[in-house]
Amino acid sequence: MLSIARKGDLSFCVFPHLEATNLVKHGFTTRAGGVSTGSYDTLNTAFHVGDDDGNVLINRDLACRALGINFRHLVAGRQAHGDEIRVVEERDKGRGALSEEDSLPYTDALVTGLRGVPLSSYYADCVPIFLLDPVRKVAALAHAGWKGTVLRIGQKVVARMAAVYGTDPADCLAGVGPSIGPCCYEVNEPVLSLFRESYPDCQKFATAVSPGKWKLNLWEANRFTLLEAGLKPTNIIAAGICTSCRNELFFSYRAQAGKAGRMASLIMLK
Repeated sequence: MLSIARKGDLSFCVFPHLEATNLVKHGFTTRAGGVSTGSYDTLNTAFHVGDDDGNVLINRDLACRALGINFRHLVAGRQAHGDEIRVVEERDKGRGALSEEDSLPYTDALVTGLRGVPLSSYYADCVPIFLLDPVRKVAALAHAGWKGTVLRIGQKVVARMAAVYGTDPADCLAGVGPSIGPCCYEVNEPVLSLFRESYPDCQKFATAVSPGKWKLNLWEANRFTLLEAGLKPTNIIAAGICTSCRNELFFSYRAQAGKAGRMASLIMLK
């Protein structure tokens, strides 16, 4: 089960099964402990939301310092709610660390087998997926909003890890982080129809609440894609924490009517 742990001066959501390998530094930030104000109060880690860039840099430094990571080495994608996966190489170190413009374009998942190269992605309701192959020593992050979930981005990342690094999916450990939960995430018929096309059994994670409206469980949908990718059920841990319900702890795009900062998912092979 996911736990909230104090690291340095900040609290992070961490996955014990990833921690237990002693292969990675990782964490999912909360919204507390930074310098931003207003809707971005206080630990906003994303440039693209309208916050002061100087505050974002301080917040990234605070978060990374707490984990023992150099924030200037962060690799970030310009997330586009797609399924583009970037295999991160040494020359990519620092891409997107200091500005949005320098981030990897149209990228929603990052994979690397390099030690000392920290991967990052940014959230305010979408689903963060952490992946680690402890045998081949490969780490990955996937940003799975509803569109990425429809595209089965988690499954595609595992396939890329297998193709590039020889990962056996059965060895992989996965963490599905805090995001908007089935308690708060209501979708309409056009969205659900796309899920029906991608997931013939989507009734397992979609519950009708009124005519043309459903509550959608993105945690379960992403767990399903990881199982289909070949992960063992016992190797997948879902946080089960709703960012919209816990708006005092996390930023939430829905709960804050679109004016919100972003949490960061961070992972680096030691």
